[in-house]
Amino acid sequence: MNKSTKNIVLAIVVCLIVISIWYLESKKPQINSTSSDIILNNIINNENTTSTPNTNIKNTTKNTKTTQNIISDRTVIRTQKAKEYPRAKELSDPQGFINTSPFKLADIVGKKVVLVDFWTYSCINCVRTIPYLNAWYQKYKDLGLEIVGVHTPEFDFEKDYNNVSKAVQQLGIKYPVVLDSNQGTWNAYQNLYWPHEYLIDIDGFIVHDKIGEGSYGETEKNIQKALQERNLTLGITTPIPNSIVNPLDVITMDQSKVESPETYFGSTRNEYLGNGQKSVSGLQTLSIPNDIQSDTLYLDGTWSFQDQYAENTSSTAKITYKYSAKNVYFVASSKNGVPIKIFQDGKLINTITIKDNKLYPLIQGTDYGAHTLQIEVDGAGLQAFTFTFG
Repeated sequence: MNKSTKNIVLAIVVCLIVISIWYLESKKPQINSTSSDIILNNIINNENTTSTPNTNIKNTTKNTKTTQNIISDRTVIRTQKAKEYPRAKELSDPQGFINTSPFKLADIVGKKVVLVDFWTYSCINCVRTIPYLNAWYQKYKDLGLEIVGVHTPEFDFEKDYNNVSKAVQQLGIKYPVVLDSNQGTWNAYQNLYWPHEYLIDIDGFIVHDKIGEGSYGETEKNIQKALQERNLTLGITTPIPNSIVNPLDVITMDQSKVESPETYFGSTRNEYLGNGQKSVSGLQTLSIPNDIQSDTLYLDGTWSFQDQYAENTSSTAKITYKYSAKNVYFVASSKNGVPIKIFQDGKLINTITIKDNKLYPLIQGTDYGAHTLQIEVDGAGLQAFTFTFG
């Protein structure tokens, strides 16, 4: 055999070896390089094609083998999930329960899919997500979904059980709400935002989370997928709908067109105060200048500045703010009830009475733009916490 022939034979042998290695590797499960999502999708698709009723012994044997494979694949999935997703944290130091008796997440995980929603009732961003949460709860509660609203307060009045309970009723919330008044669960999740949703699957992993508003369709698709996995794990054959909810009572907002920041009155965070001493507690007597700047808070009258709010102590007072948005919201309260007149660009829009500790819609505009808000306060005792915009 000459040298040329030997080279040809060697090349053929090498090719055969490479092909053999490729074939053998293609038959091995790729646990380390394949995400749990891909593995799970393959199992669900396989289950959907083999879930027809058994008609003979051959089909029964096939389905038994599929069940055994599912058990094996579940182990593979859990192993892979542990590399990709954090474990859910338990409720920590709950201060009360609404719509439910006391419980732990450990009582639910492994039985249901859980959507944990961090919220607080004076937060307009949270309020705008609730129609979707209510719709998801109604649609999926009998299909294995539990929603847990973790109410972590921003202001002290939101720690009051009666205040939260009243807000839950007014918002039509039927799912369980846990009072997280000491921020125990908030800290356990290292959470930083309202609202923030965490989706916990049947194995207790946080497989999806969403900060803020929007992307509701994406969240619902992840809920559906987690419910499909629950069905597969528990041997449930009830189909999970793949449609997307479209609640009617939704307040829409284009965040890109809202230019004014959330503006606080209390001395801890009143960085936008334009005509007084910032970050100082105690009494200040103020007057509104002729030349006012955008996104700046101006007060008229005598105000007592506390950490979280400013309270007018004079019989009359005024608030002026030049904003750029469509809607204006006001977190406020008073002990005895204080009437206020609301003006937009010098025109009287409405007169309301501030009493309960809550979020008050002041202006519901028709389009985004720059406007001047003026509030005339008729009486002492208005506690002003913050303006928010939408």
